[in-house]
Order: sequence, then C-alpha cells, then structure tokens
Amino acid sequence: MTQSIYDYTVNQLDGSPLPLANLKDKVILVVNTASKCGFTPQYEGLESLHQQYHEKGLEILGFPCNQFGKQEPGSTTEIGAFCQKNYGVSFTMCEKIDVNGAKASPVYQYLKTAKPGLLGSKNIKWNFTKFLINRSGTVLKRYASATKPADIADDIERALSST
Repeated sequence: MTQSIYDYTVNQLDGSPLPLANLKDKVILVVNTASKCGFTPQYEGLESLHQQYHEKGLEILGFPCNQFGKQEPGSTTEIGAFCQKNYGVSFTMCEKIDVNGAKASPVYQYLKTAKPGLLGSKNIKWNFTKFLINRSGTVLKRYASATKPADIADDIERALSST
C-alpha cells in the first residue's frame, strides 16, 4: 500500500516521467486544470504564485482534466500551447488525467483519501480543486475551485517556512 505522495510517478505534458520523490523537501500545490472553464483565469494566479515562491521551494503541478463539462478537450500539444500563450505558464503541467471514477489517476486517489472534501466526500467537485502538500509529503489542505490562488499564499508561506 502506498503511504506517501513520493511513491508516485506522473507524466509531464511532454510525456516525460516525473517521480514525485524528486520533489521531496519541496512544498507542492497540485491542481486539476481546464482551458475552457470559468476558473481558467486562475492559471494567472497560479503562475504568480510560481513566480513568487518557486525559488523558495514551491512546486506547482497542473493536471489537465476533461471530466467536468468537457472543459479540457484539447490534445497535450494544444493544452501546452494554450497555457503558454494565454497565461505564460512556466510551472509543471502534467498529462491529462481523470481525477474521479474507475480510471482516476493514482495520485488523485491518494490525495482524495488523504484530504477528503466537505462532509468526507472524496470526489473532486470541479476544475481547479487544489491540494497543498508540505515539505515532508503531508497533505495539509484541500481548497475548493472558487478559492483563488492568491488566497492560499499565506498557507504556502507557512508551509515554506516550516522545516
């Protein structure tokens, strides 16, 4: 049984593997993203967090997902081009995944179990649900889609200052 976020490997948008063990001692923010969603402008806020905190140890992982209103229909190439052209995304974008259901990514199965939503719900409700993970791999918080990236800056700073 997997015990830690570090036991997983994900594929980046270019298909190359990223063992999450490589992110030990980093603060990680995991977000399921979509290009055609009312929350899509959060890419700007996520990029701002990346610019502000990456040097201090923050890693943001974006996981495109087409499970909510089919709002991420594009190919890997289209998703990457969209993120770069419209938001200048320089944080790590991963391959498109499912976050709910039988084909849910193992990373998301782990995150949903580690930090269930309201009333213990494990399902992701919509695009741009966020998970904050501290330097030792503990899932600290789960944020709803409507939570703006800027609103979690204080939590990120606390996580970055903890050893």
